[in-house]
Amino acid sequence: FPSVGATENIMLAAACAEGTTEIHNAAREPEIVDLAEFLNKCGARISGAGGSTIAIEGVKRLEPSEHSVIPDRIAAGTYLCCAAATRGELILTRCCQEHMMGFLPVLESMGCRIYPYGGGKLYISCTRRLTAPPTIRTMPYPGFPTDIQAPFTALSSVAEGTSVFVENIFENRYRHVPELIRLGASIKVEGRVAVVQGVPALSGARVCAGELRGGAALVTAALAAEGTSEISGVCYIDRGYESIEKTLRSVGADISRVG
Repeated sequence: FPSVGATENIMLAAACAEGTTEIHNAAREPEIVDLAEFLNKCGARISGAGGSTIAIEGVKRLEPSEHSVIPDRIAAGTYLCCAAATRGELILTRCCQEHMMGFLPVLESMGCRIYPYGGGKLYISCTRRLTAPPTIRTMPYPGFPTDIQAPFTALSSVAEGTSVFVENIFENRYRHVPELIRLGASIKVEGRVAVVQGVPALSGARVCAGELRGGAALVTAALAAEGTSEISGVCYIDRGYESIEKTLRSVGADISRVG
């Protein structure tokens, strides 16, 4: 599969390299397009970003420039999962619906109501217990993102029915599952496949985040669980979510950082 990190690093290295560089089988994520737009503002000559072939004509130097980074689609998806897991409603601001089409239809298939709210806003409402989604297979953009798999695993643990996740991008991407089980989830993992049997409710417990997206999944599950949960390893969550507890508290979550 195409690599986002490899594509980005080649673009950065080739921007000031002599001659023309072509990247074949390039990643197509919105973040690649955003990086190309920023580098071009700085004087780079990059074309084809967003497609499978990117051409970079090296320049002697780059100049300072101003650029607004695109919204974080994975953070947005995580907060949507939090709203869905707690059967609540939420308005996301400064988000790009087009960038989230790899997973928004999955939320709708589970029973969420989602529609644009105007001005880069997105509304989600989930007033009843969700139903298990069809089989979810992680794929490169524009498919279902591997980085949102963990929060969706947490969400599916309280949905009615059986969910199947197939992780095609990374190995060992189910490290959050044992911690979800501590909260009462019913999940079995076999290689790249996780089978989630939804339960009526989760129960608060002490759990530990071992990586970024798995930590976000634990927050999602803890919000939906009955009772109090304590999540350690918050440093991993901080890598991808700025003050996640403040954001969630601002929309009614009973969450605080201890220590």
